[in-house]
Amino acid sequence: MSTLDRSNQKNSATQPSSGRFWNDPDKRALFFQVLLVLGLAAFFLYIINNTLSNLEQRGITTGFAFLDVEAGFGILQSLIPYTETDSYGRTFLVGLLNTVLVSVMGIIAATLLGFFLGVGRLSKNWLVSKICTVYIEIFRNIPLLLQIFFWYFAVLRTLPSPRQSIEFLGSFINVRGIYMPEPVGTDGFNYVWIAFFLGIVATWLLKRWADKRQDDTGQDFPTLYAGLGLILGLPFVVFLIMGMPLEIDQPALKGFNFVGGMVLIPELMALWLALTIYTAAFIAEIVRGGILSVPNGQLEAASALGLPRGRTLRFIILPQALRVIIPPLTSQYLNLTKNSSLATAIGYPDLVSVFAGTTLNQTGQAIEVIFMTMAVYLTLSILTSIFMNWYNSRKALIER
Repeated sequence: MSTLDRSNQKNSATQPSSGRFWNDPDKRALFFQVLLVLGLAAFFLYIINNTLSNLEQRGITTGFAFLDVEAGFGILQSLIPYTETDSYGRTFLVGLLNTVLVSVMGIIAATLLGFFLGVGRLSKNWLVSKICTVYIEIFRNIPLLLQIFFWYFAVLRTLPSPRQSIEFLGSFINVRGIYMPEPVGTDGFNYVWIAFFLGIVATWLLKRWADKRQDDTGQDFPTLYAGLGLILGLPFVVFLIMGMPLEIDQPALKGFNFVGGMVLIPELMALWLALTIYTAAFIAEIVRGGILSVPNGQLEAASALGLPRGRTLRFIILPQALRVIIPPLTSQYLNLTKNSSLATAIGYPDLVSVFAGTTLNQTGQAIEVIFMTMAVYLTLSILTSIFMNWYNSRKALIER
């Protein structure tokens, strides 16, 4: 053994245990992690203790008992029966459903519009490509709140009063919204709904069969038209068989406003238009990037086979582009859902406006109200992410 080796062994033997601890990267990392956890725990304990102390000094009680107290205020739009005598818990449900409504409407419309714009920007038609480019560059660079104000104050608030309403196909358009005939189902209409859902299930089964048939034989099946026939045609046949169990509730002007029918309030229209137009501009760029990620050899092979451009886009380009499109598309869906909270700026009765606004001001239960509101947006975001991750896994390229 050399002199240097004997010297190193001697130093190791005489090195204190603390030195060996700090020289071990695993133990050192564990120490700092424990230290960080203890620091965070102490910080949150201080915040909670300070909050409880301040609430006690001001005589503010905590808990969720206020949800059973009568609200005492009206709400402009409610998807479920609601009156001023209902509880604050009911206002939470009303605001939640209104938030989900505008979010789902915005996601569907923005996705369709964004896909058309993304494909249109890559069009060989110069005019179509430039129109899509101008749209994208304008609307994605204007703040969303300003777009909401534009649609609400500059467009919808300039419509005529109810007495001077614009009549269009049985509907009446005025400053208070769009009043439309409301279909009301009578006895036997439940069978129409059953046929509708059966049509959806049958379409899903048909799609699975068509995909397997195409994998085995290479033959395509018109699933789209067959699915539309099942989803729309089957309920229509049942509707006729049951003797058309449907009545139409027509809106009518009485006094200073319309009664009857159903109304699409301007706050909902302005928020929906702004969210759709704004988000579609970002989705269009995501779609364009996804299409450009597909190798040119795929297009050349499709052209060599004589496939029309529409079928090439549907069967070759988009299925491969979706693997690139879906992850950033998920972020846009999450942003749209959270951006819907800007509804409070124009008075749309969403969760933030109804519950985190009016309910909070009347009850003073800030901690509980804000906690419930944050929990709702967190839950909606997580559910959206779970669904999109599942869909992404279905579209992912499976390596063999």
